[in-house]
Order: sequence, then structure tokens, then C-alpha cells
Amino acid sequence: MSNALEDKSRTVLANSNNPSNSPAVRASELSTTNTMCKVPLYDFLSELPKCEHHLHLEGCLTPALLFRLAAKNNIRLPSADENPAYASPEALAKRYEHFDNLEDFLQCYYRAMRALVTEEDFEVLGWEYFTNAHRDGVQHAEVFFDPQSHTSRGVSFKTIVTGFYAACRRAKTEFGITSRLIMCFLRHLPVTSASDTMRAAIDGKYFDAIDEGESPKISALGLDSSEVGFRPELFKEFYLEAEKRNIHRTAHGGEEGDPTYISGALDTLHVERIDHGIRLVEDPELLQQVVKEGIMLTICPLSNLCLQVVKDIRDLLIKEFLAKGVKFSLNSDDPAYFRGYVLNNYLAVQDAFRLSIDDWKVIAQDSVQGSWIGKERKDELLAMIDDCVIKYSSL
Repeated sequence: MSNALEDKSRTVLANSNNPSNSPAVRASELSTTNTMCKVPLYDFLSELPKCEHHLHLEGCLTPALLFRLAAKNNIRLPSADENPAYASPEALAKRYEHFDNLEDFLQCYYRAMRALVTEEDFEVLGWEYFTNAHRDGVQHAEVFFDPQSHTSRGVSFKTIVTGFYAACRRAKTEFGITSRLIMCFLRHLPVTSASDTMRAAIDGKYFDAIDEGESPKISALGLDSSEVGFRPELFKEFYLEAEKRNIHRTAHGGEEGDPTYISGALDTLHVERIDHGIRLVEDPELLQQVVKEGIMLTICPLSNLCLQVVKDIRDLLIKEFLAKGVKFSLNSDDPAYFRGYVLNNYLAVQDAFRLSIDDWKVIAQDSVQGSWIGKERKDELLAMIDDCVIKYSSL
């Protein structure tokens, strides 16, 4: 990660002319404004124990790491003549500062994955995430990976999972971070590809518990990639199979797709969470269903901004969700592409909405309660949140 991006992990853009009433961060400001300041409650937000639920491990592949792995594995990247963005890691990082939409981003995202070949590569990538997450105060993480992007290139399913799981175990040992792996289906690929992926996970017993007190190598199913035109109902059989096996379930919905992509995931796939879900506000009846059923949204503020899903962080209606009892967590999605890890997203939301410590306590507590962990670990995390809130309650 470049020094500029590291700086953005600790600060957030604001309007120095009127810091008490600064506007929300906008996409254009992220790369063009040099006026930066610490937001109110910065120290509190830095220290607040966090759970992350919407993080694509492949989205942590920085340009520097991409170039290094490509060289190691003799993977040819586009030449500077073919694509000037690939002239250097710095040039590619500059390219990542602007995406027209989700599809524009996905082209870069899938191209970069070709550099991942060995078990070690996947472990290194996973560790890239956990070291940054630890710095940002993450205590528990439930992270996505896209096996079809790799098996289609001849990388074995075992290589992918073993590498990522090794990073998870190392994070537990070195940082005390608990984690879960979520296997995603790529919705733009043929359903037969999803079937092959599900079969590989079942036959390899990756959904099975390893030892008492230790999670399976794969704890849940997810659904990602291009949303519009690839409805959740296409994947019904796999989700119902997962439900029979007591495997947790989530799906991307309501990012670019309309609210029916959310309702389809809830009613047909029986998901326990919705990833993104920001278009929920367009359907009041569906919003009430989400509140009643305690469905948590995994919101990614900077991702939504960088992909121009919203023009302004305030369009996410965070305060409305809090007022109506919509449970949500805040997440970094693909931090190598979207200007930073989870703390950056907390700071951007605080800059936009000026939330109180009590508001943040609710967000943090809901993030814990929406996690797929046991009561003992939840109680431990909730106690850590209480301690942090008490420490900063005089602010």
C-alpha cells in the first residue's frame, strides 16, 4: 500500500473552512482534495472493537503485491504499451482511484487474480488482510473468497482454501482475531460452475468441523459479482442444500440491483444477512421485514462511493437505519481498490453523519450479534465494546 493510502487509513477528508458542519466525503474529493483532518471521535473509533462481515480477500491484492506475485509466478501482466495503467504499481494504484461502475471495477479485479497460483500466494494475500485489519481494530472477521475465479485457471480447490485458512489460523494465533471463510458463487457464471464448486466443498468436507471448538474451513455461502440480470433465485438449490446442512448463508443484493434482489435472497435463498442492501430504503414494506426478522446488512460506504452507487456518503441514510432499527455493520469490501480498510469506512461515516458514541455502540453491538460465532465469543466482544465506550464516554 502506498504512503498516500496509508495516510488515508488514519485520516479522512473534511472541509477545513467549516469543520463543525463538514460535508460528507464525495468520490471526487477522495483523490483531488489535499485538505485532510482527523474527524471527531477519531481515537474512539480507532480503538473501538470491530467485526467485519463484507471483505473479499481477493480485493486485498494491492498493485505492489500483484506485481510481486506475477513476477514470482511468471504471470504476464499487460505491458505499458497495451495498458499504461500497468506501467508500474504506482500507475495501477492511480488507475484504481476512479471506477465508472461495478463492471469497470470487476474487470480490474478479475484480471489481478491471475497472479494467485500457489497455496503460499493465498496465505500471503490473506495475511495482507489480517495485518491491516488488526491495525484497524478488527477482532472478528467473516471474509469472502471466490474459488471459481481460480479453479477456472487450473488452481485446485484445496490450494485456495488451505492457503486462506492458514492465514485465518495465523491471525488467531498472532492477533487473537477470530474469523470465518465464506465461499462465494460468482453469479455471472453458469449455474453448473456453482454446482461444481458446491460439490468440491462437500466432497472435500470443507464444511465439516475440524476439531472441537474450531470452525470448519468454510463456514458459509455467499453470492457476489455482477448483480443486475443474475437473480438470486438461480442459486436456490445450493442455498437450500446449505440450509439442510446448517451452513450459514448470505448474498449480495440491493447494491446496483433493485429491492427485489434483496427480497429474492431472503424469500428464496433464506439468507441470514444481506450484503450491501442499501436500496432497501426504496421498499418500506421490505425494510420492515428486515427489521422484524433481524436481518443484518453489511454496508460498504467507500465501496459504494468509489463505484458511484451513491454520490455522497450521506445518501446511505445511516441515521435513518439507526432510527428504524435496521441492523448493519460497516465494512471495507475490496480495500486495495476502494481507498482503505475498515477504519477508513468508520471515519467516512463519522465525517458524514457526526454520530454519537451511543450510536457507535449500537453499530458495534449489532455487528457482534450479527456474527456467526458462539455466545462466549460474543460476550467477550461485547464486554470489550463496553470498556471502550466507558473509557470515552466523557467526550
